[in-house]
Amino acid sequence: MKINTDLSILGGLPDFGLVNVFLERRNSAESVSSLTKIRTEKSIKRFELAIKSTFLTFQSVNQKLLVKDVLLTEGITDDSLLMLFWNASFNNDLLNLINSDVFFPAFYSGRVVVKRAEITAYINELKTKEKELRKWSESTIETTASKYLTLLKKFNLLEGSANKTIVHPYLNDKMFVFFIYWLTAIEEKANVLKSRWLQYSFSETEFFVERAMQKKFSKFIDVIYTGDKLQIRPLIPYTDIYYAVHQS
Repeated sequence: MKINTDLSILGGLPDFGLVNVFLERRNSAESVSSLTKIRTEKSIKRFELAIKSTFLTFQSVNQKLLVKDVLLTEGITDDSLLMLFWNASFNNDLLNLINSDVFFPAFYSGRVVVKRAEITAYINELKTKEKELRKWSESTIETTASKYLTLLKKFNLLEGSANKTIVHPYLNDKMFVFFIYWLTAIEEKANVLKSRWLQYSFSETEFFVERAMQKKFSKFIDVIYTGDKLQIRPLIPYTDIYYAVHQS
């Protein structure tokens, strides 16, 4: 497991447009200074490393094609922020752990608020198990917990200031298809029901299955469901899926 302080860095990112700058240009910090409000080269470089590691790292060609098409075509929108949340969670172990063990249990249980104290307590507990965290000070843990909540707010998954209220997004049809294509690009398990990434659909498993089997999605995916096993096969090449969804 690889754990770093990227959450703290990205939680302080003032301009998500910088993601597209590095996606398109991939130039040095000096060359992008005129495109951002971030003024020091040192800060730009720090954000660049975190952005590329967390948002712009890809396990497969298909995953890269999908994420790039969404970002390059739409820029930073509510939909592309969801895509960034998914990809960041895949690339950043600490983000995924906090999501899986704190945020999603609260989300799916119907709770209203996630508190910083919960995140702090979780990271402190994790510190006893993960050697990468043993050198973290209490100040670093507190900052990471705070920036985690800030980051989720930027992803439109939390709202509010002092008390962060959980937002329950509903994936529109476009993002539902894109989620399935993202999921199948990263998941090695044949049975989607066993995937730890299914929780990122923001829907209960039964509802997800029912929706995936709707006729309107049959042009994009082939679904086989037997009660305890769900297999989903993309029907459109990843090079074409973004435009196919928009033309439907």
